[in-house]
Amino acid sequence: MSEPVFLKRTIVKQTLWSEHLQEERKLRIYLPPGYNEVLSYPVVYCQDGEEFFNFGRIATLAGQLIIEEDIEPFIIVGVEVNVAVRTQEYAPFGSRFRQYLACFAEEIIPFIEHNYPVRRTPDERIIAGDSLGGSVSLHLALAYPRLFNRVLSLSGAYYPESRDIIALEEDLSWLDINMLVGLQETDYQTDTGVYDFVQMNRETKALLESRGATVSYREKDGKHLWGFWQKELPESLLYFFTP
Repeated sequence: MSEPVFLKRTIVKQTLWSEHLQEERKLRIYLPPGYNEVLSYPVVYCQDGEEFFNFGRIATLAGQLIIEEDIEPFIIVGVEVNVAVRTQEYAPFGSRFRQYLACFAEEIIPFIEHNYPVRRTPDERIIAGDSLGGSVSLHLALAYPRLFNRVLSLSGAYYPESRDIIALEEDLSWLDINMLVGLQETDYQTDTGVYDFVQMNRETKALLESRGATVSYREKDGKHLWGFWQKELPESLLYFFTP
């Protein structure tokens, strides 16, 4: 029995040198079924790239959506992170936060656009993340609105510092964000304390909407785990890829 066509995929591993971070950064690039260099593709950029591929199964899910839901094929770029410095890079109070934002916007995006036929407008780029990856994705959009206006946030860790930054914004009518949070995430232990992710996400949703952002928001039964996010990932992707 031959494997389903959506499992026939190409995942390319690349490494680039970051001047901003002064280190190498690994990328995983998913090329969709029927990939052709003469075409151009929308692109999804993922924080925690290794986890999105291994635990989120995003490559398999993308193939299913492209084949079964007949959505437009898209490229996925997973940006890997060293877990030991993840909070330093992803949290606004982190020591490497500014450098990471600059690396993403000024080094990773040009590298991908030089090497792959991805589209180069903000409405053809989606930036995705889970937990702190969700909040840093939003921070990237706020810092570089000409690059990103579409954010996919899975249980975003919108700590008070993040909400303070959002509160400084006056007009977010250009922003389109898909937010998911699990109802069992009310008492979650992180490396910086215990947080109620449901309350954090509700407050962030209200903050974003009060500034004119388009917010697609859902609360579902689920814990702060990839098992939950993987199940919900297709719905979040379809939000951006369904006309």
